[in-house]
Amino acid sequence: MIAIPEHRLDALLHRHALVERELATDLKPDEYVKLSREFSELTPVIDTIKAYRAVVHEIADLDAMIGDQSTDGEMRRMAEAEKPALEEKRQALEKEIRVVLLPKDAMDDHDAILEIRAGTGGDEAALFAGDLFRMYERYAARQGWTVEIMSISEGAKGGFKEIIAEVHGRGVFAKMKYESGVHRVQRVPDTETQGRIHTSAATVAVLPEVEDVDIQIKDDDLKIDTMRAQGAGGQHVNKTESAIRITHIPSGTIVFVQEERSQHKNKAKALKMLRAKLYDEQRTKLDRERSADRKSQVGSGDRSERIRTYNFPQGRVTDHRINLTLYKLPEVMEGDIGDLIDALITEHQAEMLAAEAAA
Repeated sequence: MIAIPEHRLDALLHRHALVERELATDLKPDEYVKLSREFSELTPVIDTIKAYRAVVHEIADLDAMIGDQSTDGEMRRMAEAEKPALEEKRQALEKEIRVVLLPKDAMDDHDAILEIRAGTGGDEAALFAGDLFRMYERYAARQGWTVEIMSISEGAKGGFKEIIAEVHGRGVFAKMKYESGVHRVQRVPDTETQGRIHTSAATVAVLPEVEDVDIQIKDDDLKIDTMRAQGAGGQHVNKTESAIRITHIPSGTIVFVQEERSQHKNKAKALKMLRAKLYDEQRTKLDRERSADRKSQVGSGDRSERIRTYNFPQGRVTDHRINLTLYKLPEVMEGDIGDLIDALITEHQAEMLAAEAAA
């Protein structure tokens, strides 16, 4: 195995110290946001590097003690007995550092916008979209994240034709980004009298929530329309023009929000959605250009790709990207999707390490 490039570790240590000094100075708000984010991402990396170098130093001391002819026999035996555990620790830290040195997605530590839309399957697809949203809500609660609904279109018999929500918390996008794609369900619907298994689907899109410092939108490029809220909403509906529709003229992208009673809040949410969509379009275009010759199956974010099947009669869930099947569907639908996401992250890292070694 190729040795860890020490100059890269030195560069990271130097950068961490520099950012720490910069944060103590008088910065503009957007500069402070960027540096704070970088410092937060660098700190655990620096801790690992320091632990790794401390272990390497301990091993060197033991080797010197073992190789010194004047060392007492008992001390040499103790050093030889201690060395294997330190070597094991060194290898574990080295592996961790190799993963840390892989290119990072700049959006990993951002919040995310979660979009779920019913696909083929009519009412059953809408019910499944509702089940997926509840699954992600419960997973978010397990992570200590919060979920805030931005837009809803309910299904005729329950569930959602479409639901869009913000997910707030540390490292949300890093984990949730693997959920983008087509999710398929196989089960007997409640309305099915013959007991036949139906197949339906829902599409999930996970977009990083971006800020003004990540993508800038010109006011002149926006067409903003206000209108009365539609659909469920009780006495509030059709009394105030609080719903907001924003059209980004250059791209033709349209977002619509009507969840809040306040026009100002709906506009703020709509702008968040618009920034996320425009940023995602840029990312998709770049990814397509970079991977024209090789498309990674894991974490591609392709909305048209069937990524997972939930088979209720057999109680199993299968992720087709990594051929992983778990026979714990009830637990998964209750938000226990950590094993699936961890396996996807591990596979993605393995692909990147293999590509780096080949290069």
